[in-house]
Amino acid sequence: MAERLLEVEGVSKQYRLGMIGGGTLHGDLTSWFARVRGKEDPNTKIGMEHYAHNESFMALDNVSFNVDRGDAVALIGRNGAGKSTMLKLISRITAPTTGEIRIRGRVASLLEIGTGFHKELSGRDNIYLNGAILGMNRAETTRKIKEIIEFSEIEQFIDTPVKRYSSGMYVKLAFAVAAHLDPDVMICDEVLAVGDIAYQQKCLAKMSEIAREGRAVLYVSHNMRTVAQLCNRGLFLDRGQLKYDGTVERAIELYGGSGVRSIHQNLDVLPHPKRRGDTMRMLEIEFLNTQALEYEMDSTMEFRLKCIAHLPDPRLRIRLILKNSMATPIAMTQTEPFEVKAEEVFERRIRFPLDGLAPGEYIIKISIVSGNPRGKTNYYDTLEDVSRFVVTDDPALNAGFYWEERLWGNFRLQPLEMF
Repeated sequence: MAERLLEVEGVSKQYRLGMIGGGTLHGDLTSWFARVRGKEDPNTKIGMEHYAHNESFMALDNVSFNVDRGDAVALIGRNGAGKSTMLKLISRITAPTTGEIRIRGRVASLLEIGTGFHKELSGRDNIYLNGAILGMNRAETTRKIKEIIEFSEIEQFIDTPVKRYSSGMYVKLAFAVAAHLDPDVMICDEVLAVGDIAYQQKCLAKMSEIAREGRAVLYVSHNMRTVAQLCNRGLFLDRGQLKYDGTVERAIELYGGSGVRSIHQNLDVLPHPKRRGDTMRMLEIEFLNTQALEYEMDSTMEFRLKCIAHLPDPRLRIRLILKNSMATPIAMTQTEPFEVKAEEVFERRIRFPLDGLAPGEYIIKISIVSGNPRGKTNYYDTLEDVSRFVVTDDPALNAGFYWEERLWGNFRLQPLEMF
């Protein structure tokens, strides 16, 4: 049985909104005197009147989960879901309002650029400082320092005060320190986005190595590609509550809005991010041959699209771009060109063969486009997320095995032929 490194049990964190303190004794006294007289607080900033009566909100609400050795866990959720608050609680930067967090071993946190660095000290001195914070003695840190400096890729500046470092240099040194001082639990919150792509990949490889060595990683990022690459488990937080704890693929789908699948939609009320004036507009879509937008492998989707054209076009096309559950475009298809007249409301019934599409959840992006003889495309109207659908997994239709989307991708190629 795997050793448990982290237990989060019934944790809640409540914050009070508004003006908590005036910053000075005089400010606090004048604010208090105004309140007892029922007067307006003279120290309240414009726009903060709404929070003048100690309103509060729950950043986290009764969250429980465990992390074992070897786990690489992604905390996934939209802005304000409580991800960073949870990491700060685990890192002991702040304390929970209720609940308990039990940690067995060392925790290394990389929450913000320069966290734990003294700006007046050099990079080398800050390595020793961070080692001491993590409970390492000087001899232990000295054994690791050459490896840390090489990994950070800033050898030339290691004896320069870190206040002169760029944000990228901060991240490189901070990650190198956190990853090499033998933490049992490593926490990383989005800061890798500052580094260059090559260094991001290097850091992800190092975190994967940490998990394989029997330690644990907690990772927060809005880059779902890196989440899927690194993590073997996903926690989905929504408005401070833990909604899902399981596979990282399903957590990503929930983050992307999985479950919002409508057979009949009024498209006119949705945001149209790419639009050429009011020349064309998609009005309505209806999926015809399904009850829940779920399809078997190699089946066919059918839908009806209703649009309005305010100008004529002899080469109009309906273009469909398919995206996977991480919102990454994976394929494009389109209709043959057709003609529309000015002020025409037109409908088209469309068949979309799903041949070769692997099991999983997909997002449909639709555009009304027109091409010219030189191959240039004019976009009249575009909807990024028209609907979502699922291709169900069935071993009977898939050579007797379940499709592992994370390992194999989104398309099932034809069988290899031996000759």
